[in-house]
Amino acid sequence: MQKFLPLSKPTISNETIEEVINVLKSGWIATGPLSQKFEEKLSEYFEGRQALCVTSATAGLKVALMAIGVKAGDEVITTSLTFASTANVIAMLGAKPIFVDIERDSFNIDPNKIAEACTEKTKAIMPVHYAGLPVDLDPIYEIAKAKNLRIIEDAAHAMGSEYKKRKIGTFGDIQVFSFHPIKNMTSGEGGCIVFDKSLTKEKKFIELQRFHGIDRSIWDRFSKNASCYYDVVMPGEKSNMSDLQAAIGIHQLQELEQMNERRRFLAARYRKAFAELSEKISMQAEPEYEFIHSGHLFPICVKDETKRDDFMAFLKENSIGTTPYYMPLHLFSYYKNTFGYNSGMLEHTEYVGKRIVCIPLYTALQEVEQDYIISTIKKFFA
Repeated sequence: MQKFLPLSKPTISNETIEEVINVLKSGWIATGPLSQKFEEKLSEYFEGRQALCVTSATAGLKVALMAIGVKAGDEVITTSLTFASTANVIAMLGAKPIFVDIERDSFNIDPNKIAEACTEKTKAIMPVHYAGLPVDLDPIYEIAKAKNLRIIEDAAHAMGSEYKKRKIGTFGDIQVFSFHPIKNMTSGEGGCIVFDKSLTKEKKFIELQRFHGIDRSIWDRFSKNASCYYDVVMPGEKSNMSDLQAAIGIHQLQELEQMNERRRFLAARYRKAFAELSEKISMQAEPEYEFIHSGHLFPICVKDETKRDDFMAFLKENSIGTTPYYMPLHLFSYYKNTFGYNSGMLEHTEYVGKRIVCIPLYTALQEVEQDYIISTIKKFFA
């Protein structure tokens, strides 16, 4: 029997394992010198911009929204074709997520529909770089500038993506990345918030908010010559990254480009193999603007929506992991009951949401394993 091929699997090097062991032996596994080093390495990767680590991209999105002043009664424009956290953090602050339809081919938010969704309550725009394909950012930033809005890019899928020769995270307003195990690089769990160093007010707020509103870090208070006294200047969250997580993240960052190249190579093999199935399935379209895809996910749409569940069941029966990433958020009970969203409101989002399936894509996936996945999919559609 073919071994089970999961949807995703992290690649952890021996050097990473050794680093984790060293941290465990050090006696200091909470936020400390390695966490600071990881932030410095991330700042270098993002061409000198500020990078602050948190326990998850979800925590990062929430504290970023708080840092720009989103509060109860405000509105934040985003997409419904995303993971729950994107909209959940907006709702948790008492604000309203305003879902804008996607482009049917790219699966990303449609920039042409954002301006008409803006109201006097709109505070920010939160585009999502779905699967690692960069959103068309220039028109969105033009809208934000014209209407005096902030942008927080949900870049959970976009570690290593590029838009018009610029790496996501090296320009723009604020970006939030994820280091969950399913992502292109991991720290076990974790994420980071990236922004320009000129945003000193936001930096101070995020640093305070991620650890109880305390004005000094743990490491600053418990090292040999430090004072143990501190002040609480605001009520804060508990979302600081540990050195144990940073030990993984530092090595993953070093290996990111190599891992992404492998993902893109495998994605290209899928594209070539499935070209003959164009009447049965569609793949994420490649936009006209210049871009580099991170290769985070490989989504396909089963054109006959009545066959999607059978298709996923067939893959699982043949030991291939799959999932419908994502079911549109505006159709979940909370968003329907709380904000009055219903089916029929977002045509392209709902079209894709009924048909989309993600298939295995990860660095350690071997060509022979991928060939098995390809042949199994072709068998289903034969």
